[in-house]
Amino acid sequence: MTADLSSALPTVIAGPILRRVTSDRIALWLVTSRRVSLSLELFPANAEPTRIQLTDDDRTIAIGERAFVHLIDVDLIAARVAPLPFDVPIGYDLWCDGEPQSVAQIETGLCFDGEPHPRFVLRRRLTHLLHGSCRRPHHDSRDGMARAEAWLGQRRDDPDAWPSQLLLTGDQIYADDVAGPLLAAIHATIDRLGLWPETLEGATVADSAALYASPHSYYERDQLLPKERANRALRDRFFGGTRKPVFTSACSGNHLITFAEMMAMYLLTWSDTLWRDLVISPPTLSEAYAERYRDEQRIIDAFVAELPAARRLLANVPTSMIFDDHDITDDWNLTAAWEDSAYGHPFSRRIIGNALMAYTLCQGWLNTPGVFAEHLAGPLSEFAADPTAAHQNRLIDALLGFDRWHYTLDTEPPILVLDTRMHRWRRTHKTGKPSGLMDWESLTAMQNELMDRSAAVIVSAAPVFGVKLIENVQRVFTWFGKPLMVDAENWMAHRGAAVAMLQILSHRRTPENFTILSGDVHYSFVYEVRLRHVRTHQRIWQIVSSGIKNEFPARLLRWFDRLNRWLYSPRSPLNWFTKRRRLRVSPRHPRTVGSHRRLVNQAGMGYVRFNEDGEPVAIVQLGADHQDTRFDETADLET
Repeated sequence: MTADLSSALPTVIAGPILRRVTSDRIALWLVTSRRVSLSLELFPANAEPTRIQLTDDDRTIAIGERAFVHLIDVDLIAARVAPLPFDVPIGYDLWCDGEPQSVAQIETGLCFDGEPHPRFVLRRRLTHLLHGSCRRPHHDSRDGMARAEAWLGQRRDDPDAWPSQLLLTGDQIYADDVAGPLLAAIHATIDRLGLWPETLEGATVADSAALYASPHSYYERDQLLPKERANRALRDRFFGGTRKPVFTSACSGNHLITFAEMMAMYLLTWSDTLWRDLVISPPTLSEAYAERYRDEQRIIDAFVAELPAARRLLANVPTSMIFDDHDITDDWNLTAAWEDSAYGHPFSRRIIGNALMAYTLCQGWLNTPGVFAEHLAGPLSEFAADPTAAHQNRLIDALLGFDRWHYTLDTEPPILVLDTRMHRWRRTHKTGKPSGLMDWESLTAMQNELMDRSAAVIVSAAPVFGVKLIENVQRVFTWFGKPLMVDAENWMAHRGAAVAMLQILSHRRTPENFTILSGDVHYSFVYEVRLRHVRTHQRIWQIVSSGIKNEFPARLLRWFDRLNRWLYSPRSPLNWFTKRRRLRVSPRHPRTVGSHRRLVNQAGMGYVRFNEDGEPVAIVQLGADHQDTRFDETADLET
């Protein structure tokens, strides 16, 4: 049976995804169904093609009998290849040993029409980029990835218009919120690829096989993940009568648990290959769940139909990523109390660790390959060679102790991608209140990185400058001891982190032009921010694009938008009760919505174009519905 499954699989089952690219280095992510040797071919414009045989530096990680992740990081200088040229198209292709054709020749959908290879442009300066967050496959909208691909396809004749970077700023997957049909496809993928099984310490199910066969495996996994203090009887049955971790996702009925489930999620949301002939057996469900499954099936079918476009986008634009909570679990590390509970039990620690393992292999490693290799190569190699529980736990321990998730892209201006999840400013008292999004040490390191630069782009998953009304609603719930009920994750929720960030932005030696790119909130907006009563002249643009495939409840957002304008008008005394009283904040008008509205509730992808001084001069939300929204005009001032 194994041989039959293997022979039916194409060699390449996901990718290639173009990751970090510099003049002397290129990183690619690829997943194959068999262990192969690879060679990389480069096609710079106006130069002869160059073919590079990849060596052991092509890190190959087996995640199953028929699934191998390739973390390709090519040092062109070491390979004695000329540096990549700037500002001209560069094509590339991959060859697998034993295959008569290249990857692009087999997977023709990786290329735009009329192009024989995926192509990208390496810029001397950061001219324009795409950015977005929150891609939830079963949200009933079109996919912002597909919209960005269509937008790029219209510009293939003009390489000057190609974006320098694609920045995915959080929640690239929803590990805690999965549609039933997608979970069924995940389980079919696990079987087809022979993804590694695992034991589950501390759970009532002994291992992954028992979990998949459990009557609670679909829509009822929250029964295995106690989340309320009142749920004592179930918690006692599951955890043996002791106080144990609390997962807080409101949609945890299909929360992913095993490493195999996490990896299959990435394969199925970044590539259409496995979907083409995947045999899925729908689970046996009650009528209520069966109806929900049918409703979700329609949305997942539409999502899969747009996957070829999403895959093509990722193959043709250098892409960098950072996690947010749903990549792991909702409210991940929100409070010190949450951390104490979640990391204090082997089962919840394993779930979080499995999500971090998958994030590392699919997102984190190729942001900074050298850093990850230096600190994590040993534990990862041990697990890849022998995926036992002991090696899995050692790798998870190493990941939880790793402190280099953040990184800087050496563009001009530079892009600083912040880790706002693992570097939290934890409270030693009142541990149930939200932690700061970054601790003092990481904020100090960020300031040092910014010193004496003229401009900078900062990626913060949560907006630094958010909607005041929503922040104050979160503040009220936090005061009542219920921060988890309202997702109270904003920079102003922790005084120390808020003050430190505002001091960095106003420091006389930090850049005059700051662009802050954010997501997380499921709506989009743009603020221009100026500092009052200081000698420095910083100009700050807070640009939020959220989500790629997610939206805020429409009626509720309209009320929030309206009330925010009423309560926090320029003359409102309520402004003096916020931490931003020293700021002048000017919301920009979104051109395609009502004349007074400031918040855009539209799935899609953000686009920003910069001038030579690093100032954003064009800001657009590329609507997944192909109705684009421009943020061109400044609205009335908000303090």
